[in-house]
Amino acid sequence: MGRLRIRRAGPGRPRARPGRLLADKAYSNRKIRSYLRRRGIKATIPEKSDQQKTRVAKGAAGGRPPAFDTQTYKQRNTAERAFNKLKGFRAVAMRTDKREYVFQGTIDVASIKIWLRDPVRQDPSDTP
Repeated sequence: MGRLRIRRAGPGRPRARPGRLLADKAYSNRKIRSYLRRRGIKATIPEKSDQQKTRVAKGAAGGRPPAFDTQTYKQRNTAERAFNKLKGFRAVAMRTDKREYVFQGTIDVASIKIWLRDPVRQDPSDTP
């Protein structure tokens, strides 16, 4: 997390603090959640089932469950599936292109191929 940098649209120092972190169950532990809380970053991380059982077994001493927004988490799943489809193209997965604009072109071509390959799942308003 210390190496995390978010590009700024304009001039100036890059942001180092995102507004929200979306992660899977592997990152659901007290250390990560407290780190995010200290930095003022909202977390959308599902709680592991064993952690839920332990918390419930402790009763009131177990504390309240961490906040979890299912709609935001569904967006994470959609984005992750898109990345995995792009990684199906070897040039994107291995990043053989050295220049950023060439790599961006590779991603564009791969995205167009994905879009043309699966026209059924497109938005119905796009089709006549």
